[in-house]
Amino acid sequence: MDKINKEPLENDFPNIGKPATRALNNAGYFKLDQLTHVTEAEILKLHGVGPKAVRILNEALQEKQLSFSGK
Repeated sequence: MDKINKEPLENDFPNIGKPATRALNNAGYFKLDQLTHVTEAEILKLHGVGPKAVRILNEALQEKQLSFSGK
């Protein structure tokens, strides 16, 4: 969330739930292509990101012919 304007920062994540989206944003991830530099295991360590969110992110990455690091 933009601390000045109190509006969500733009991201291109699919609907993975607010806790997972917040966790990714707080870790500095705002775009799907940024996730190609980290592994699923690293993302799962973020509080708020669970297996369902990772599955949905995987599907979105595959649609763009991308994947998590190490795949």
